[in-house]
Amino acid sequence: MSGEDPIALGLPHREPFVFVDALVARTAGESAECVKIFPAATPFFAGHFPGSPIVPGVILAEALAQTAGLAVGQPGRSFRLSSIKAMKFPAAALPDEEIHFFAKRVATVGGLWQFEVRAVSGERLVAEGAVVLSEA
Repeated sequence: MSGEDPIALGLPHREPFVFVDALVARTAGESAECVKIFPAATPFFAGHFPGSPIVPGVILAEALAQTAGLAVGQPGRSFRLSSIKAMKFPAAALPDEEIHFFAKRVATVGGLWQFEVRAVSGERLVAEGAVVLSEA
């Protein structure tokens, strides 16, 4: 996995709440692609379906919001997740898989930024929907 460090690029989150490992591509103000591997030793796997662990949907949604925040690409400005719209999880994301997160801006109104988002693991779509970010 290669790419730029999301924190160095302005992601305001810190461990243990950083759910993207690297920024793979970005067109500032328009779109971003990030990547993450959730190691099998990640503590939430112990309780999220023991014996058959999957990445929680809420974690995937947050990783997508973090990707959208990096897509905004405006250093010195802080954005927060304001809305999750029609999020679906058609397949499970598993431990130790490389998951790609995509965010594409579809609308901006005032301080609100709406993104279409999706997460893919291998050939499987594991999440899709829309998120809205607002300037903090």
